[in-house]
Amino acid sequence: MRQPLFVTALAATAIALAAAANLPEPSADIKAAVAASTRTPANLARDQYRHPAETLSFFGVKPTDTVVEIWPGGGWYTEILAPLTKGKGTYYAASPWPDGNKGVQNKQTADAATYGHVKFAAFPWAEGQPKVPDGTADVVLTFRNVHNWRMGYQRGGTDYSGEAFAQMFAMLKPGGTLGIVDHRLPESASDDREKSSGYIKVSTIRRLAEAAGFEFVGASEINANAKDTADWPKGVWTLPPSLSQKDVDREKYVAIGESDRMTLRFRKPR
Repeated sequence: MRQPLFVTALAATAIALAAAANLPEPSADIKAAVAASTRTPANLARDQYRHPAETLSFFGVKPTDTVVEIWPGGGWYTEILAPLTKGKGTYYAASPWPDGNKGVQNKQTADAATYGHVKFAAFPWAEGQPKVPDGTADVVLTFRNVHNWRMGYQRGGTDYSGEAFAQMFAMLKPGGTLGIVDHRLPESASDDREKSSGYIKVSTIRRLAEAAGFEFVGASEINANAKDTADWPKGVWTLPPSLSQKDVDREKYVAIGESDRMTLRFRKPR
């Protein structure tokens, strides 16, 4: 299928951004996956905020890897990671069991050619549920989810982020990579805001990761947004894509764009 012109333009922009930020240029495999004809137009439109090619390149993701995506939701990154790993690597979608992977399962049902190889696992895992085998993953990725664990989403408000990091540590091979993107709360803000705003501090994620045994490798500003002050009426959901205020100041929030995000890379020691 012929690619739309805006896909080509996005690819060119990705290369320019990578050079400007001193990031590794995305591989041909990553570029091809980001430009896959099977991606939905609505998801393509959000590349300007999520910079998938640069983000995956920063995390060192390769098509031959065993990649675990924690809580893929509707499958935004699945549309890239499934084509990237097809025929070469392994891709797990890991979500609350049994219904958390419905978004990705629906994609698999609709397009087995693209998504038929996707494996499913529980996260957080509990006895009797399918799991990513310990010590088998090259890369574990989670996009905008650590704040949910900190807020106790699906656990009645009880913080279970420590458990989540321990399980991600267990599934990785020695030397494996943990890549995290999340909504960034300023370090000067009250810690209490992590419990309700959807934002979380870099220092909190580093503390959680290092407590689980991870080594911090580095950070990228590729997903930063200086327009986001992280102090909105309905937390991060005030901004796109949620726009929880509906028509109230809608143009203002659309102009700001999606949230300011940290992009952090960790490693399981060898």
